[in-house]
Amino acid sequence: MRILKEVIVIIVLIFCFIFVNAQEIKILGRTITGSDIKTGADQTEKYLDLLKNKSIAIVANQTSIINKTHIVDSLLNLKVTIKKVFCPEHGFRGDIEAGEIVENVIDSKSGLPIISLYGKNYKPKPDDLKGIDLIIFDIQDVGARFYTYISTLHYVMEAAAENNIDLIVLDRPNPNGYYVDGPVLNKKFTSFVGLHPVPIVYGMTIGEYALMINGEKWLAKKQKCKLKVIDIFNYNHTNYYILPVKPSPNLCNMNAVYLYPSLCLFEGTVVSVGRGTQKPFQLLGHPLLDSTDVSFTPLSIKGMSENPPFKNQLCFGYDLSEFSIAILRAENKLNLFWIIDLYKRLSIKTKFFNSFFDKLAGNDLLRMQLIAGKTEDEIRNSWQTDLKKFKEIRKKYLLYTDFE
Repeated sequence: MRILKEVIVIIVLIFCFIFVNAQEIKILGRTITGSDIKTGADQTEKYLDLLKNKSIAIVANQTSIINKTHIVDSLLNLKVTIKKVFCPEHGFRGDIEAGEIVENVIDSKSGLPIISLYGKNYKPKPDDLKGIDLIIFDIQDVGARFYTYISTLHYVMEAAAENNIDLIVLDRPNPNGYYVDGPVLNKKFTSFVGLHPVPIVYGMTIGEYALMINGEKWLAKKQKCKLKVIDIFNYNHTNYYILPVKPSPNLCNMNAVYLYPSLCLFEGTVVSVGRGTQKPFQLLGHPLLDSTDVSFTPLSIKGMSENPPFKNQLCFGYDLSEFSIAILRAENKLNLFWIIDLYKRLSIKTKFFNSFFDKLAGNDLLRMQLIAGKTEDEIRNSWQTDLKKFKEIRKKYLLYTDFE
């Protein structure tokens, strides 16, 4: 009951903040959907001529749509010569759970070969690109460093540079593009869940991010690819974008998308983030937590989480799905309250973190700060110098009006 009261107090305080600052929040941004904007993919008039008489490879998944039709189907109907499709983590149809190897397949609808960029290789091979004149990249990102689609983007750009192939990025809004926060990655902790020296939340669209990869010479041997970004019409970084398609199996709604940058850190701990339930990235819990008003039992769910942590075990903890979207947006920062509190409350201190945590955090300092009992303010203060430097880099590549 103690923790429930603390959460209620926090909710009340945030509601007070929203009420007092209602005018500022209203000015900050507006909620937008696909009917308010035109994504890069939607604006075929801007790139269709560039595809004529060329053999095309496209990097796509279930989020790659023009209106409500998949971009592969749309471009084939427009007589574009698509030779093959590359797909990222979770597969072409977005129905493979996190971390599972994605195999090469033939698409049943189009008959095109689908080549996996998540499993045996992350980067298109030279043989994969033989006869290809141009690559299109069209995938919805969620704006967190450890969400692996930006790593796939990096390796596609690298392959394009090495094979002298043009790349077009069809830009899409970032649902977490209205703030920047978190520790900037230390290069010692580079991995597929963190390739670049950026904070956990970088506040850029996938097109802007591609420009930054090129401009900062982050590709191998400081190469640059021949890049063109088709920008979004009627979008800016004060907008709150509602995703039309869930970007991966366990980000089922906008609450999960907003919570994901804060809660994904728990994937490097003993705490469940609700995989194996209908509220992944909205629940936090562990069997050894003191009994609370919130409990859940992870189960095997095909295509989402077939072998979740604590499968068939009763867990106690938080249900964060009760937070309104307005509250989550108003915070404009990573929320460290939950990880600080759960580290204090669980008695298994030496086993709380696993080896994945430092990769997600992008350093080993955050783990050491949590173990040392640092306050949220102390932890956040340690990020500020690097965040300031990153924001100066970020400014150079923005295509849209910023929130600052």
